[in-house]
Amino acid sequence: MDEMEQTVLAYVAKEYLEEDDDRELTVDTPLISGGIVDSFSMVSLKRFLEKKYQIQIPDADASAEAFDTVTSICTVVRRFRPN
Repeated sequence: MDEMEQTVLAYVAKEYLEEDDDRELTVDTPLISGGIVDSFSMVSLKRFLEKKYQIQIPDADASAEAFDTVTSICTVVRRFRPN
């Protein structure tokens, strides 16, 4: 797991999992389809990513499919990150 994946995973665990939630989060855990992240949470997650990585993610690219796993989220972030 790379640094970006660790950062996103830690953010999701801290912000969206209850303390007593014993689900194991991995980079491939379904976040949206699994009920961990909802549409309101997705907006705050998008804002976090844009601030953290100094990027702009167009709304069209911030789809439920694109934000469903940490792996897919990191793919989106890398696409908009300057080289």
